[in-house]
Amino acid sequence: MEKNTKLIESLYEKTADYGKVSFELIKLKAIDKTSDIVSSFVPRSIVFVFIASFILLINLGLSFWLGEILGEISYGFFVVAAFYGFVGIIIHQFMHKWIKKHIRNYIIKLLLK
Repeated sequence: MEKNTKLIESLYEKTADYGKVSFELIKLKAIDKTSDIVSSFVPRSIVFVFIASFILLINLGLSFWLGEILGEISYGFFVVAAFYGFVGIIIHQFMHKWIKKHIRNYIIKLLLK
């Protein structure tokens, strides 16, 4: 009887240890995925800020230049804004699902990596 009790206690301890190790493994995998996602997000964010600044300055220059050509500075800003409005509508109508699909697939790829 004592032998059975020791076997059950040993089995219980091994099961408890297995549970602890499994929990630690899941925790470490979650940390790895999170750090991978954040580490790929930060450099892309920095590049995005520089590209956005570049585009903003180009658009300001283009707006002022078109404004001088049209005779009123504000007209240049209206033309550039109308262009971006038109491009935004076109992208939304024709490329919305395509962009959404690619972003979704990229996120899934990062999570399953």
